[in-house]
Amino acid sequence: MAEAEVHLQRPCLAVSAAIVRDGHVLVVRRARPPALGLFTLPGGRVEAGETLAEAVVREAREETGLTIEPGPLAGYREVIARDTADRVERHFVILAFAARWTVGEPRPNEEIAECRWLRPAALTGLPVTEGLPEIVAAAFEKLDLSP
Repeated sequence: MAEAEVHLQRPCLAVSAAIVRDGHVLVVRRARPPALGLFTLPGGRVEAGETLAEAVVREAREETGLTIEPGPLAGYREVIARDTADRVERHFVILAFAARWTVGEPRPNEEIAECRWLRPAALTGLPVTEGLPEIVAAAFEKLDLSP
């Protein structure tokens, strides 16, 4: 990877989906960096010319095989990784959306090692990305569901 690609000049916009089905949320365990081995929400980068809603639908489909109905914004997170010289290696601004499952069953792939439908309380004790329980709680609230 070229120096310019590693040490970024600006943040990358990304989306994720708190996909809810029958009182459960889908969490995925990452198979590669960033967040290797951690449970998180499916998602990824927004492509040029793509709306946020289009991006979250596409990312959910690409990462899990699911068709979803995106809902309101449930929150955001920033992920900033620095190298040993304190230079920025990665900077993501991730907009997390509440979403409803419509069709499909999740499946692991090269990015996702494992998929689990869990009740929000079951996130306790799992290795998760920072702020995941709060984003999931907000998604349930935005969708007018109780966990």
